[in-house]
Amino acid sequence: MKNRPEADFVIFDLGNVIIDIFYPETLEYIKGKVGPSHKEKVANFYLTDFHKDYEKGLISSAKFREEIRNYFEEDWTDEFVDHLWNYLLGKIPSERIELARKLKENYNTGVLSNTNEIHVAALNQILKNDHGLDSLEDIFQHVYFSHEMNLSKPDPLIYETLVAELNTEPEKIIFFDDLKANVESARQVGLQAHQVTGPNVIFDFFKNV
Repeated sequence: MKNRPEADFVIFDLGNVIIDIFYPETLEYIKGKVGPSHKEKVANFYLTDFHKDYEKGLISSAKFREEIRNYFEEDWTDEFVDHLWNYLLGKIPSERIELARKLKENYNTGVLSNTNEIHVAALNQILKNDHGLDSLEDIFQHVYFSHEMNLSKPDPLIYETLVAELNTEPEKIIFFDDLKANVESARQVGLQAHQVTGPNVIFDFFKNV
Protein backbone atom coordinates (compact mmCIF):
# COMPACT_ATOMS: atom_id res chain seq x y z
CA MET A 1 0.00 0.00 0.00
CA LYS A 2 1.29 3.43 -0.96
CA ASN A 3 3.03 5.33 1.85
CA ARG A 4 1.54 3.11 4.52
CA PRO A 5 2.68 4.25 8.00
CA GLU A 6 4.64 1.40 9.57
CA ALA A 7 2.58 0.03 12.45
CA ASP A 8 0.20 -2.77 13.32
CA PHE A 9 -2.25 -0.82 15.48
CA VAL A 10 -3.97 2.57 15.24
CA ILE A 11 -5.44 3.70 18.57
CA PHE A 12 -7.56 6.82 19.01
CA ASP A 13 -8.54 8.93 21.99
CA LEU A 14 -12.25 9.80 21.93
CA GLY A 15 -12.67 13.45 22.93
CA ASN A 16 -11.94 15.88 20.07
CA VAL A 17 -10.54 12.98 18.06
CA ILE A 18 -13.57 10.77 17.40
CA ILE A 19 -16.32 12.72 19.16
CA ASP A 20 -16.55 16.51 19.37
CA ILE A 21 -16.55 17.84 22.92
CA PHE A 22 -17.27 21.31 24.28
CA TYR A 23 -15.54 22.05 27.58
CA PRO A 24 -15.83 25.89 27.64
CA GLU A 25 -19.48 25.83 26.65
CA THR A 26 -20.22 23.20 29.29
CA LEU A 27 -18.54 25.20 32.04
CA GLU A 28 -20.58 28.25 31.09
CA TYR A 29 -23.75 26.17 31.05
CA ILE A 30 -23.04 24.78 34.53
CA LYS A 31 -22.31 28.31 35.79
CA GLY A 32 -25.84 29.21 34.81
CA LYS A 33 -27.25 26.39 36.93
CA VAL A 34 -25.41 26.99 40.22
CA GLY A 35 -25.82 29.63 42.88
CA PRO A 36 -23.73 32.84 42.87
CA SER A 37 -21.42 31.61 45.65
CA HIS A 38 -20.51 28.49 43.66
CA LYS A 39 -19.79 29.93 40.23
CA GLU A 40 -16.06 30.18 40.95
CA LYS A 41 -15.99 26.45 41.76
CA VAL A 42 -17.08 25.55 38.24
CA ALA A 43 -13.62 26.22 36.76
CA ASN A 44 -12.08 23.50 38.93
CA PHE A 45 -14.89 21.00 38.48
CA TYR A 46 -12.93 18.74 36.11
CA LEU A 47 -9.88 18.89 38.40
CA THR A 48 -11.62 17.55 41.49
CA ASP A 49 -10.44 14.35 43.15
CA PHE A 50 -13.88 12.78 42.80
CA HIS A 51 -13.82 13.38 39.05
CA LYS A 52 -10.39 11.76 38.78
CA ASP A 53 -11.57 8.84 40.92
CA TYR A 54 -14.67 8.37 38.78
CA GLU A 55 -12.58 8.45 35.61
CA LYS A 56 -10.51 5.58 37.03
CA GLY A 57 -13.55 3.61 38.13
CA LEU A 58 -12.71 4.01 41.81
CA ILE A 59 -16.17 5.28 42.74
CA SER A 60 -19.62 4.35 41.45
CA SER A 61 -21.88 6.51 39.30
CA ALA A 62 -24.19 6.94 42.30
CA LYS A 63 -21.29 8.16 44.46
CA PHE A 64 -20.12 10.48 41.68
CA ARG A 65 -23.55 12.06 41.36
CA GLU A 66 -23.69 12.58 45.11
CA GLU A 67 -20.24 14.21 45.05
CA ILE A 68 -21.46 16.64 42.38
CA ARG A 69 -24.50 17.55 44.45
CA ASN A 70 -22.29 18.12 47.48
CA TYR A 71 -19.72 20.11 45.50
CA PHE A 72 -22.28 22.59 44.21
CA GLU A 73 -24.64 22.26 47.21
CA GLU A 74 -27.58 21.54 44.93
CA ASP A 75 -30.40 19.02 45.31
CA TRP A 76 -30.34 17.91 41.67
CA THR A 77 -31.94 14.70 40.45
CA ASP A 78 -29.77 11.92 39.02
CA GLU A 79 -31.18 12.71 35.60
CA PHE A 80 -30.22 16.38 35.82
CA VAL A 81 -26.70 15.55 37.06
CA ASP A 82 -26.27 13.24 34.08
CA HIS A 83 -27.59 15.99 31.80
CA LEU A 84 -24.99 18.45 33.10
CA TRP A 85 -22.24 15.86 32.95
CA ASN A 86 -23.03 14.84 29.38
CA TYR A 87 -23.55 18.39 28.12
CA LEU A 88 -20.00 18.49 26.72
CA LEU A 89 -20.61 15.56 24.34
CA GLY A 90 -21.15 16.62 20.75
CA LYS A 91 -21.45 14.71 17.50
CA ILE A 92 -19.41 11.92 15.97
CA PRO A 93 -18.92 12.98 12.34
CA SER A 94 -19.63 10.12 9.95
CA GLU A 95 -16.33 10.69 8.11
CA ARG A 96 -14.43 9.70 11.26
CA ILE A 97 -16.35 6.45 11.45
CA GLU A 98 -15.66 5.87 7.76
CA LEU A 99 -11.93 6.48 8.28
CA ALA A 100 -11.82 4.03 11.19
CA ARG A 101 -13.52 1.39 9.09
CA LYS A 102 -11.17 1.97 6.16
CA LEU A 103 -8.13 1.68 8.43
CA LYS A 104 -9.29 -1.79 9.51
CA GLU A 105 -8.25 -3.01 6.06
CA ASN A 106 -4.59 -2.52 7.02
CA TYR A 107 -4.42 -2.05 10.81
CA ASN A 108 -5.92 -3.28 14.02
CA THR A 109 -7.88 -0.27 15.27
CA GLY A 110 -8.96 0.78 18.72
CA VAL A 111 -9.82 3.41 21.29
CA LEU A 112 -8.07 4.38 24.52
CA SER A 113 -10.09 6.99 26.39
CA ASN A 114 -10.30 8.64 29.78
CA THR A 115 -14.03 8.28 30.30
CA ASN A 116 -16.68 6.90 32.63
CA GLU A 117 -19.90 4.92 32.85
CA ILE A 118 -22.28 7.88 32.40
CA HIS A 119 -20.44 9.21 29.35
CA VAL A 120 -20.25 5.77 27.74
CA ALA A 121 -24.03 5.33 28.06
CA ALA A 122 -24.55 8.73 26.43
CA LEU A 123 -21.99 7.94 23.74
CA ASN A 124 -23.78 4.72 22.88
CA GLN A 125 -27.03 6.65 22.57
CA ILE A 126 -25.37 9.11 20.18
CA LEU A 127 -24.06 6.21 18.11
CA LYS A 128 -27.52 4.65 18.02
CA ASN A 129 -29.39 7.85 17.18
CA ASP A 130 -26.98 9.22 14.58
CA HIS A 131 -25.40 6.13 13.05
CA GLY A 132 -27.56 3.12 13.93
CA LEU A 133 -24.70 1.55 15.90
CA ASP A 134 -24.84 -0.03 19.35
CA SER A 135 -21.35 0.78 20.63
CA LEU A 136 -17.77 1.53 19.66
CA GLU A 137 -17.22 -2.21 19.26
CA ASP A 138 -19.20 -1.89 16.01
CA ILE A 139 -16.41 0.34 14.68
CA PHE A 140 -13.18 -0.65 16.43
CA GLN A 141 -11.55 -3.99 17.19
CA HIS A 142 -10.21 -2.87 20.59
CA VAL A 143 -11.89 -0.55 23.10
CA TYR A 144 -10.18 0.48 26.34
CA PHE A 145 -11.83 2.79 28.87
CA SER A 146 -10.02 4.32 31.84
CA HIS A 147 -12.80 3.49 34.28
CA GLU A 148 -12.60 -0.19 33.33
CA MET A 149 -8.79 -0.26 33.50
CA ASN A 150 -8.61 1.62 36.83
CA LEU A 151 -5.98 3.78 35.14
CA SER A 152 -6.06 7.13 33.36
CA LYS A 153 -3.91 9.12 30.97
CA PRO A 154 -1.28 10.50 31.17
CA ASP A 155 -0.08 7.83 33.64
CA PRO A 156 2.51 5.83 31.63
CA LEU A 157 1.12 2.63 33.15
CA ILE A 158 -2.04 2.93 31.05
CA TYR A 159 0.05 2.82 27.87
CA GLU A 160 2.16 -0.03 29.19
CA THR A 161 -1.05 -1.92 29.96
CA LEU A 162 -2.36 -1.17 26.47
CA VAL A 163 0.82 -2.59 24.91
CA ALA A 164 0.54 -5.72 27.03
CA GLU A 165 -3.16 -6.18 26.25
CA LEU A 166 -2.47 -5.87 22.52
CA ASN A 167 0.47 -8.29 22.84
CA THR A 168 2.68 -6.09 20.71
CA GLU A 169 5.60 -3.64 20.89
CA PRO A 170 5.06 0.07 21.68
CA GLU A 171 6.54 1.25 18.40
CA LYS A 172 3.96 -0.78 16.49
CA ILE A 173 1.15 1.44 17.83
CA ILE A 174 0.13 4.75 16.25
CA PHE A 175 -1.75 6.76 18.87
CA PHE A 176 -3.76 9.97 18.53
CA ASP A 177 -4.80 12.22 21.42
CA ASP A 178 -5.82 15.87 21.66
CA LEU A 179 -3.91 16.58 24.88
CA LYS A 180 -0.17 17.29 24.79
CA ALA A 181 0.51 15.65 28.16
CA ASN A 182 -1.09 12.41 27.00
CA VAL A 183 0.91 12.41 23.77
CA GLU A 184 4.19 13.08 25.56
CA SER A 185 3.56 10.29 28.05
CA ALA A 186 2.70 7.85 25.28
CA ARG A 187 5.91 8.77 23.45
CA GLN A 188 7.93 8.11 26.58
CA VAL A 189 6.54 4.57 26.60
CA GLY A 190 7.51 4.21 22.93
CA LEU A 191 4.25 4.68 21.04
CA GLN A 192 4.12 6.65 17.80
CA ALA A 193 1.98 9.35 19.40
CA HIS A 194 0.53 12.36 17.60
CA GLN A 195 -1.41 15.33 18.97
CA VAL A 196 -4.72 16.11 17.32
CA THR A 197 -4.87 19.90 17.19
CA GLY A 198 -7.71 20.20 14.68
CA PRO A 199 -10.37 18.25 12.78
CA ASN A 200 -8.17 17.45 9.77
CA VAL A 201 -5.13 15.99 11.57
CA ILE A 202 -6.11 12.32 11.42
CA PHE A 203 -7.32 12.63 7.84
CA ASP A 204 -4.12 14.36 6.73
CA PHE A 205 -2.06 11.68 8.45
CA PHE A 206 -3.75 8.90 6.52
CA LYS A 207 -4.38 10.76 3.26
CA ASN A 208 -2.23 8.29 1.31
CA VAL A 209 -3.59 5.18 2.96
